Amino acid sequence: MPIIAIFALTTVIMAGACGGPSKNEAWTNITTPSNSAKASQSANDGKDMKDGFTANLPSDFTQPTDDAGRKLLKEYGAVFVARSGAVPPKVVFFMDEAAVSAFQAAAGSSRETVGGVAIELQDAAMKALKAAVVDAEKAGTTITPRGADAAKRSYQDTVGLWKSRVDPGFDHWVKQGRVTAAEAARIRSLSPFEQVPEIFKLESDGIYFAKDLSKSIIYSVAPPGSSQHLSMLALDVSENDNAEVRSILAQHGWFQTVVSDLPHFTFLGTKETDLPKLGLKKTTNGGRTFWVPDL
Repeated sequence: MPIIAIFALTTVIMAGACGGPSKNEAWTNITTPSNSAKASQSANDGKDMKDGFTANLPSDFTQPTDDAGRKLLKEYGAVFVARSGAVPPKVVFFMDEAAVSAFQAAAGSSRETVGGVAIELQDAAMKALKAAVVDAEKAGTTITPRGADAAKRSYQDTVGLWKSRVDPGFDHWVKQGRVTAAEAARIRSLSPFEQVPEIFKLESDGIYFAKDLSKSIIYSVAPPGSSQHLSMLALDVSENDNAEVRSILAQHGWFQTVVSDLPHFTFLGTKETDLPKLGLKKTTNGGRTFWVPDL
């Protein structure tokens, strides 16, 4: 799934264009869960729900301050209100592999083979998934991960997916004369962190990098460091077209939260009837139900 977002994109763009904060200064608020925060979150049984999405975010969550970041939080931010022992990230964007690895180590995880595929998820998410798999078998169906990267991903995994859209996009737009070969080479030479605002700038001029080149790249892949899979609270499911499978997953706290990513499910760890209390709203598309931040 595509699923998550860029923190303070305007700040990043200004850093590159106007001599703003350095990369390290721009990301001083990137944190990993402390032991006390993890223990507090693990004790969360869903009874502490407040009124509205923002109120249910982690207490030390860093809010994006730019329009692009707020838009991405609105579209992909359901994971940040996960409950029942889940440990959501405290930021919408991890800067590098070190930040991702530190968060994943602190959050804790379990590795299991599900449907013949070895996957890794946060402990609470894995426990709920295994229960859903048992119920699916009783109903005569299966719940199968879509591949080895269906659950936990590394920062480099998200970089690879990003490049799978950016590189062909540049090949196309250079051929069309919309981007010069020199400009394409310059942006390709940048770090993933530095590429993101450059791609967004091009897209503001109608030079899109989604797989079909007709819309923003964020509707095709998540920018590096922003995927829900980095939190180990997301799973791509092969049987996502099966309404019974979607219902069983929902009974165990797994819901669809990214409208543009049909195989993608997010562990929210609560009953569907409680999702509005977390500040999520129901939207439907193609007969499917998605839960997204009500912002």
